[in-house]
Amino acid sequence: MLDVLMTFLVLQAAQVNFVVGSHVWIEDPEVAWIDGEILEVNGEEIKVDCTSGKTVVAKASNAYPKDPEFPPCGVDDMTRLAYLHEPGVLHNLKCRYDINEIYTYTGNILIAVNPFRRLPHLYDNHMMEQYKRAAFGELSPHPFAIADYAYRLMVNEGISQSILVSGESGAGKTESTKMLMRYLAYMGGRAATDGRSVEQQVLESNPVLEAFGNAKTVRNNNSSRFGKFVELQFDGRGRISGAAIRTYLLERSRVCQVSDPERNYHCFYMLCAAPPEDVEQYKLGNLRTFHYLNQSNCYELDGVDDSKEYLATRKAMDIVGIGSNEQEAIFRVVAAILHLGNIEFTKGTETDSSEPKDEKSRFHLKTAAELFMCDEKSLEDSLCKRVIVTRDETITKCLDPDSATVSRDALAKIVYSRLFDWIVNKINNSIGQDPDSKHLIGVLDIYGFESFKTNSFEQFCINLTNEKLQQHFNQHVFKMEQEEYTKEEIDWSYIEFIDNQDVLDLIEKKPGGIFALLDEACMFPRSTHETFAQKLYQTFKDHKRLSKPKLSRSDFTISHYAGEVTYQTEHFLDKNKDYVVAEHQDLLSASKCSFVSGLFPPLPEESSKSSKFSSIGSRFKQQLQALLETLSVTEPHYIRCVKPNNLLKPAIFENNNILQQLRCGGVMEAIRISCAGYPTRKPFHEFVSRFGILAPDVLFGSCDEITACNRLLEKVNLKGYQIGKTKVFLRAGQMAELDACRSEVLGRSASVIQRKVRSFLARKNFVMLRVSAIQIQASCRGQVARYQYECMRREAASVKIQKHYRMCLARNAYQKLYSSAVLIQACMRGMDTRNELKFRKQTRAAIIIQSQCRKYLACHCYLRVKKAAVTTQCAWRGKVARRELRKLKMAAKETGALQAAKNKLEKQVEELTWRLQLEKRMRADLEETKTQENAKLQSALQEMQLQFKETKELLVKEREAVKQAAEQAPIIQEVPVIDHEMINKLTTENEQLKALVNSLEKKIDETEKKFEETSRLSEERLKQSLEAETKIIELKTAMQRLEEKLSDMETEDQILRQQTLLTSASRRMSEHLGISVAEPKENGHHEPPSAMISKKFGVSDSKLRRSQIERQHENVDSLIKCVSQDLGFSDGKPVAAFTIYKCLLHWKSFEAERTSVFDRLIQMIGSAIEDQDNNDHMSYWLSNTSTLLFMLQRSLKATGTAPRKPPTPTTLFGRMTQGFRSSSANLSVGPIDVVRQVEAKYPALLFKQQLTAYVEKIYGIIRDNLKKDLSPLLASCIQAPRTSRGNILKSSGGSNGNSPPANPWSSIIDNLNGLLCTLRKNFVPPVLVQKIYTQTFSYINVQLFNSLLLRRECCTFSNGEYVKSGLAELELWCCQAKEEYAGSSWDELKHVRQAVGFLILSVQQLHRICTLYWDDNYNTRSVSPDVISSMKILMTDDSNDDDNSSFLLDDNSSIPFSVDDISSSLQDKKYSDVKPPEELIENPAFQFLQD
Repeated sequence: MLDVLMTFLVLQAAQVNFVVGSHVWIEDPEVAWIDGEILEVNGEEIKVDCTSGKTVVAKASNAYPKDPEFPPCGVDDMTRLAYLHEPGVLHNLKCRYDINEIYTYTGNILIAVNPFRRLPHLYDNHMMEQYKRAAFGELSPHPFAIADYAYRLMVNEGISQSILVSGESGAGKTESTKMLMRYLAYMGGRAATDGRSVEQQVLESNPVLEAFGNAKTVRNNNSSRFGKFVELQFDGRGRISGAAIRTYLLERSRVCQVSDPERNYHCFYMLCAAPPEDVEQYKLGNLRTFHYLNQSNCYELDGVDDSKEYLATRKAMDIVGIGSNEQEAIFRVVAAILHLGNIEFTKGTETDSSEPKDEKSRFHLKTAAELFMCDEKSLEDSLCKRVIVTRDETITKCLDPDSATVSRDALAKIVYSRLFDWIVNKINNSIGQDPDSKHLIGVLDIYGFESFKTNSFEQFCINLTNEKLQQHFNQHVFKMEQEEYTKEEIDWSYIEFIDNQDVLDLIEKKPGGIFALLDEACMFPRSTHETFAQKLYQTFKDHKRLSKPKLSRSDFTISHYAGEVTYQTEHFLDKNKDYVVAEHQDLLSASKCSFVSGLFPPLPEESSKSSKFSSIGSRFKQQLQALLETLSVTEPHYIRCVKPNNLLKPAIFENNNILQQLRCGGVMEAIRISCAGYPTRKPFHEFVSRFGILAPDVLFGSCDEITACNRLLEKVNLKGYQIGKTKVFLRAGQMAELDACRSEVLGRSASVIQRKVRSFLARKNFVMLRVSAIQIQASCRGQVARYQYECMRREAASVKIQKHYRMCLARNAYQKLYSSAVLIQACMRGMDTRNELKFRKQTRAAIIIQSQCRKYLACHCYLRVKKAAVTTQCAWRGKVARRELRKLKMAAKETGALQAAKNKLEKQVEELTWRLQLEKRMRADLEETKTQENAKLQSALQEMQLQFKETKELLVKEREAVKQAAEQAPIIQEVPVIDHEMINKLTTENEQLKALVNSLEKKIDETEKKFEETSRLSEERLKQSLEAETKIIELKTAMQRLEEKLSDMETEDQILRQQTLLTSASRRMSEHLGISVAEPKENGHHEPPSAMISKKFGVSDSKLRRSQIERQHENVDSLIKCVSQDLGFSDGKPVAAFTIYKCLLHWKSFEAERTSVFDRLIQMIGSAIEDQDNNDHMSYWLSNTSTLLFMLQRSLKATGTAPRKPPTPTTLFGRMTQGFRSSSANLSVGPIDVVRQVEAKYPALLFKQQLTAYVEKIYGIIRDNLKKDLSPLLASCIQAPRTSRGNILKSSGGSNGNSPPANPWSSIIDNLNGLLCTLRKNFVPPVLVQKIYTQTFSYINVQLFNSLLLRRECCTFSNGEYVKSGLAELELWCCQAKEEYAGSSWDELKHVRQAVGFLILSVQQLHRICTLYWDDNYNTRSVSPDVISSMKILMTDDSNDDDNSSFLLDDNSSIPFSVDDISSSLQDKKYSDVKPPEELIENPAFQFLQD
């Protein structure tokens, strides 16, 4: 099929007629394809000047045309390429890869090139939000777009979807699969019961599956050696309801056979690097000692720590629901497999028998049996013997060493395969499947086409899978082509579809396919790989797809769609066998470990004693058929992953490697299918804009785009094209013909332009010379005129100087005469004035002396009269006061009794205090004496001990001296001499010392007893002192209570006195005025003042407090009920906030330790803002809460920071007295400002914090409501509305009759104005309005700028003009709204405003804009390729920094203000003129609001 493709491309190239100056692609052995310009055309040969600098001669049939207008950043969809061929596809992928655009479409097929670097900005939540519900192809290519398209098809049409991710090892299939599942979970995910979503559980299972199913290969350090199909199940509402993981064809042979430099599965190396206790538990050692691991010299991977990976895998197993006991059993089985591999066999004692080779093999045999928890002898027999069951008897057959080794490897492979299947099933059970799911989206992560130097059975199965999937892919691509042609209503019946069914029949057809012959050979015991190969040669000797290599006797070659692959059949038979040996089955099913026995459930009776054969190939075909059946009932989507280089490094693009992968991935086959029909498809407006210069007369007149395209194609005499409903379809080679004609027209036009330009330059030169001559003449004439003028000016100046000099002399003489006359006059007038002043001073002094004398006489007379009047008044007032004092003494007798009791208690307290101090002093003296005695006794004891030690040392020394003397003295046996005196003396001293020691011990005992008695006495006295302190505290408490009662009585006495004085004064005033003070009762008696006072203040404290609390609750209820309504504003200030603050201040709630009023207010505010969609309501409460917060900010001070105030009275009368004093003080001072500072307790500070949170919440609601209103309008603001003819067709005949849509920029302005009016109407603080609009404009900037970077069609000249006009409207709005409300909103649009000027953008953003921008009017690009290449170099230098790699902007949704900002905004407002609500003023309890 590859030959067919290349032949087709050659024929396509042969159809093009090249001319000198054409740009072409030619083959190159190093870079596959290289571009250049044709210098000469000699028949079938062309001479090309390549861009590499060399000149090449090639055949015209091997060259392909190059698009001279190819964009430097490539195209998003390769079906839009002007020339759809192999070099064009390769060049497009390379251009996009160079700018980190790793995704490209081919129709609806996504090609992903592995960047081998982190690109986090491509996969964040903001990017997912951009692709959410976006039309397919509207944004840049991305896996999110594929996932979104599949999800929307599933939800809208009710069809299950599948996404097939393929590519060779290391191409990034697993990462692409993760991105797809992240997006699908983002669209339809919901939390699972344990807090993790289904998608998260599936992703968390990846480390486990990679540990047991991935290994290092030649091409990839973490290659998946199995296929994986993840099913995400959805319910009827499009929510994820379950998931399942299906695996295919685990490479079991890798367990026993590993080629260098590959590795076995990761789990073996992880277990050998486990913590020491685990290694010791499983009796593991150095991994280089295990046969299954040391077949390769690669034991470690760069950058991978197997010990950390082991712990991470254990953690992942915990997450997916594998318990600790199950984990231990899993790794015990893995360790047992390693020990199995080290069992070696040698010939036994019997014929053709075998046994373990040595003690080392027996140790591993024993360890494996312990880990499997089975009998060691049974394990040995299952490896070295076979039981054959016949009709009459059972025969036991011994195996030779080679057969025993094969049996050992078979056991290891089947155990590992069962273990892997168990892990997959456990993960599926943990995730949970939904049997009632309506639809599913499957993500297939499958191995790509493989062709190595040595290709075995695994590559054969893998390539069969790819052949099957390629057939499915070809049918899907052909179906898409049919749908495209049908939608455009063009004829496509002649297009042929080349199928690969013959290859599939060769491999899997029954009964004559390769798999059938392989199964047949496996069932015959004496068959070998050579007999199998000979059978293949004989059966398919005439088949065009299978051939025999010349230098091999057992290999065969199959011509796949991606190329020829030669397979080695040495291990085909062994790897295809899938039977379970009966002895192995019986051994492990009888294991004492429930986990191991669960891996091998008992077989039926009829098969328990025989080895049942099954084929890996047949089982794999069944799985593959089930997969294809699943895919056939779903709508497929394809992602082809490509590995750009084998070094696994970034910024390296190997052309030959890429081409091979594109062929293996079927991309070139899809292009072939597209080229078989109409590979070039251009929308009408693009076709007319590009080729309109071929027939300019066609564009003028009343014709639409379709008619213009028809006339243009007829004008150039092109055949074989077709006109669809929206596009022009051209056959292969026709685009090159049109480009050649276009180049010819452009060449002629260039000649005309050059002629005109040269004429213009010559005329410009002549005009410049003429102007220069005129300027020289004018300069000369001007010089002569200036000289004459200078002479005339000097003559006039000399005359003027003479005139002024004469005038100066005359003026000086006059001024001297004038000053002399003035001086004489001044002296005469001064003397006369001084005489007059002296006379006036004398007259004034006489008058002052007379007035002082008269004042003294009048003052002396007044003082005598005043003294007599004061004496009379004092006598009368004293008489009246003595009369009132007698009455008050009667009332104060009870107070005197209380004072006496108080004095008595004070005396008792003083006496007890004196006793306590005396007791403390005595105890201190006693303790001091005791301490001194103890110190003396201890010192005496120490001295005695020292004396005793010294005496003992003397005795020891004397004894040693005696011994030495005895040793030195000569031995005289006949006459023994004994010094009895010395002995008696020493004995006496010894007894004295013993007596002294005894006496010291007795003294020490007596001292300890005294110390214990003293300690006991001190403890008793301490208890007594503590009891005394307790009594003192109780007495003090009682005294404080009495003092409070006394203070209450004194307060009451003061009130009674004040009342009495007021009553007496009023009586005197009434007697003077003749008016009665108290009204008479019905019985004619007057109530005395004392009775009135007792009725008013005689109520108990408890009743007064209870009634006060009830009244307080009633007042709070009234306040809550009132402020819950819309009270409006008074002089621009919120009435509700003022009312709440005034009430809290009057009730002294800020100073209360416990109160419920703050909780009631918070609940009221929370219930009031439930209607979040009403911006008017939200603005009203934002104004009230922010104003109340401002007043609290100015008023509240934490306790301890305010200046000291008198202590708050604890009694009722004390608080009343303080209230009277404060009220009188307030009345005396006059009106003050409403806001004043108070000491705040914890509830008030907590209320302030809660109120701050509500201000931020209401602010966020209003801001988000505005963003939500603007979001649908911004999508229309980025792209100018396109007319039916564009700017090319000059007539209006093609325009439709529908009215143009409303201008979205005007709608945005309306929304901004509407919210501004609402905020101003509710008097929201200007700082909050500024922040709302600043963040909104930042949101507009982010959305518009990111859309520019994500949508290629938006980076055009006309769209730039459209956005610029819209930004001008926003600037005008900012000017009209003024800085008070708009603030710095206009500055937030800096990225969009400067996107064309490139003033503030990063290197990545500049490069992105430059590569995307084009002039849609003239179809040209404005940025030089040199500039783009320079920016590319800078971008590559900074690419290592992940933070700088993002070219998108993020929306900031934080709270941009603080309480201090609000306070500074409202600092100048006064609240004393706010009118309280009428509803509360009518209530007597709220009369203080009017003060």
